[in-house]
Amino acid sequence: MSAPRSDQEWREKLGEERYYICRKGGTEPPFTGTLLAEKRPGTFHCAGCGAALFSSAAKYESGSGWPSFFDRITDAPITRIRDESLGMVRVELRCGACDSHLGHLFPDGPGPTGQRYCVNSLSLIFEPESS
Repeated sequence: MSAPRSDQEWREKLGEERYYICRKGGTEPPFTGTLLAEKRPGTFHCAGCGAALFSSAAKYESGSGWPSFFDRITDAPITRIRDESLGMVRVELRCGACDSHLGHLFPDGPGPTGQRYCVNSLSLIFEPESS
């Protein structure tokens, strides 16, 4: 495991927009993320550390304005944290490998899990399957 990054190292690695989302727990405006309309087969990785988190096979159009998945990749390092901000109780999603903020988990997704992993595009890097 590599040594923890300083705040400045995270800023340099991620750039200001990704830094705001991943390290400060921000949220990109709905319907603005570049991965919202991504339909190719592939894998979505954490922008902070590269950990594989979601498969395109679990991605669906939720209408929420953010990329949504009904499940994570088996053994993906995703940590769930109780979030009581904004006057409501939610479940925050963080990368368990580097502690980057990903988004939130809601119980209103489709089968088979009934879950909606609502994730910021800027928290992810998409790697398409090679042909």
